[in-house]
Amino acid sequence: MHSTIASFRTPDGVTLGVEHFGDGTASLALLVGSPTMLSWPDALCVALARSRRHVVRYDLRDAGASTTVDPTAPAYTLRDLAADAAALARGLDDRPAHLAGIGVGGLVAQVAALDHPDAFSALTLIGTRPVAPGRVDRDLPDHDAATMKRRVALTMPDWSDRAAVAEFAAARAEIVGDDPAAARSTAERIFDRTPRAAPAVQMANQLGTGFAKLDCTPRWRERLPELALPTLVVHGRRDTFFPVGNGEALAREIPAARLLVLEQAATALPDEAADRVAAAMLALQPTAIASTRPIHPPTPARAQPRRTTS
Repeated sequence: MHSTIASFRTPDGVTLGVEHFGDGTASLALLVGSPTMLSWPDALCVALARSRRHVVRYDLRDAGASTTVDPTAPAYTLRDLAADAAALARGLDDRPAHLAGIGVGGLVAQVAALDHPDAFSALTLIGTRPVAPGRVDRDLPDHDAATMKRRVALTMPDWSDRAAVAEFAAARAEIVGDDPAAARSTAERIFDRTPRAAPAVQMANQLGTGFAKLDCTPRWRERLPELALPTLVVHGRRDTFFPVGNGEALAREIPAARLLVLEQAATALPDEAADRVAAAMLALQPTAIASTRPIHPPTPARAQPRRTTS
């Protein structure tokens, strides 16, 4: 299936790197990067697009092809990232979008759905938690200590060396139970999108380290019962970074949320689970909403088709 790489400029002047799959007139499924769009597997994007959804995955600020200034000192907040998601949804379609967030992108998706409920019609949260990075609430499981110790012990690579970055990603994946080969391939693709980036930018693209410095106040967990849109929570049983108890908490606290636990998955969403996750997402909205106006991708400064394997 072909996809189209483009860009979108928000009303605040921020450029977001985006990739479109499927029919641009179909209902929009908007996938928040974590922090780059490549946190979303091609297989899931293709599965959704083949089920008549206009799938758009995008890079957060300071990641991928989006506006990048200094990921070590972000001059924006989690609320700004949530506003970006709402602006993108409204700019791409006149209908509310199905919003999905994975990992730290799931934090963005939760706040976006709470702060901009008119922009979204459904919510999917994958491998995430209901609180910001840092100290967790007492009732939530934190990162697995033994796993984190092994990850921290890894020697950081030369972030300008593509091969070293890819091997580092594979080693991290093996520690957390993800597929090292898939992690290596994704790291190479992330690197190739910003090959001349400064080391700090390349590290932030690969590790999402910008979230450690991001202002995520105020808390939003207590507002989760306000969510009135159909919600799916997906979590890997073997996730040691955001253990499955976090997904269970989200499913309890969001009214009528559905919980899908992937027994063999860890932190990343494996290709083998793409069809199952896509089916669960589509079940939230089995009937697409008709559009009242022609839908067009944003007019980019540069747009190029690419072939996505499936």
